Amino acid sequence: MTDLSRSALILVDIQNDFLPGGALAVPDGDNILEAANALARHPFRAVIATQDWHPSQHCSFSTQGGPWPVHCVAGTHGADFPQTLLPEPVTHIIRKGVLQERDSYSGFLDNDRATSTGLDGLLKGLDIKHVVICGLALDYCVMATALDAVHCGYRTEVVPEACRGIAPDPGDALKKLEKQGVLLKNLNTF
Repeated sequence: MTDLSRSALILVDIQNDFLPGGALAVPDGDNILEAANALARHPFRAVIATQDWHPSQHCSFSTQGGPWPVHCVAGTHGADFPQTLLPEPVTHIIRKGVLQERDSYSGFLDNDRATSTGLDGLLKGLDIKHVVICGLALDYCVMATALDAVHCGYRTEVVPEACRGIAPDPGDALKKLEKQGVLLKNLNTF
C-alpha cells in the first residue's frame, strides 16, 4: 500500500449542477462517484473538496455575458455535493468563484492567476507533498487544479477513471496533463 501520510486527495467540483440533471451537467459525471468514494476511503492526511460557490450575478453566467449557464449559486441545491458522495472522509472544503467579477477554474487560484483560494496555504500547513486529484470537469477545473498543483511544487497525480470531461474524448486533456508533469494513476494502484 502507498504511504499517504503526506498526501491529500482533492475532489474537484463534484456538485449537483455538474451531474446529470444539473444546470451544467458533465456527460456521465455521475459515473465517477463510486471511484471518488473509493479513493476517499484511503488514509490520506486530508481529503479536500473544492466547490464552485458563485454569487447570483456571477461573471461566468451567460446572463452576465459569460460562457456558462447559471450554475452552483451559493447556498442552492445545485451548489451542494450530491448525497451519493460520502461526506465523512472530507476534511476541508475550498470554495472558489466566490467573487462576482472573477471566475476560478483552479482549486488554487482565481482565473486572474493572482488571487489565491487558500488551497496552497492549507496544503503547506498540513505538510502535504503529494496530491491526488479527481472530479469534474477533467478538461476545465480538474486540469486547472492539477496544473497549478504542479506549479506549486506538489507531486501531482490524476486518476482518469474518477474524472469526466466536457469533451467526449479525454485524450487531449490527459496528454496535456502528462506533458506538464502530472502523473496518471489507476484507481487500483492505491
